[in-house]
Amino acid sequence: MRKRGVRRAVAAWVTAGLLVVASAACGGSDGGRTRADGTGAEPTGGAARTGPAAQGTSRVPGVGDRLHGRIPAGSRQVVAVYGEGKDAADSTVVLYLRRGSTWRPVRSWAAHNGTKGWTTHHREGDKRSPVGVFTLSDAGGVLPDPGARLPYTRSAAFAAPRWWARAYWHDFDYVIAIDYNRVKGTPPNDPVRPEGAAAGGGIWLHLDHGSGTSACVSLPKAAMEYLLRTLDPELHPVVVMGDRADLRA
Repeated sequence: MRKRGVRRAVAAWVTAGLLVVASAACGGSDGGRTRADGTGAEPTGGAARTGPAAQGTSRVPGVGDRLHGRIPAGSRQVVAVYGEGKDAADSTVVLYLRRGSTWRPVRSWAAHNGTKGWTTHHREGDKRSPVGVFTLSDAGGVLPDPGARLPYTRSAAFAAPRWWARAYWHDFDYVIAIDYNRVKGTPPNDPVRPEGAAAGGGIWLHLDHGSGTSACVSLPKAAMEYLLRTLDPELHPVVVMGDRADLRA
């Protein structure tokens, strides 16, 4: 399925139903506050919750038994990243909220993942994003806290090096750490890699620069602001990410 077709498919689900230091990072709005359950005033951009979408589904669409079974029982927020293809850098992100046994789509955005696509065995420098289910525990960035519910660390240390192309300079204005090979409860740029440096790390949700990343998932600034204000530790948010084939396997 081509990119346009995939995004239409994901939109149909919605309407019908990184980094030790900045130099090693991925790279190369709405102002309203939402309630803890992810509801409230809708921001501009993305797909609105209209019509049958309010009915939701009994599971996160497009995610097979293998990965769906890894979503913690207590999780009520899922950021699903639907990669366009195994070797593609384009993806679509959909935020889902669970009420009772029903998952409802809240918002969707066009996004990017690793420049070379996806992998089930991520290694440092492979330019592919890891497939899997990962918790979302910590956030931060160059800019002041926009009202994040996750612990937020503001630091100039997040800034992308100025020898990078100008398009990448604001990638890390806001970041949300994906808990892949990192210690939860630490700033996103904490250098500790429990599984060793070769396994990679510093994989984040961060601002989009219009093309693929080193391994992170990048979204528009308004999307990052919305996620920061919406993802709630009490709802145990996770990201489910991968290319469509691996997600359904």
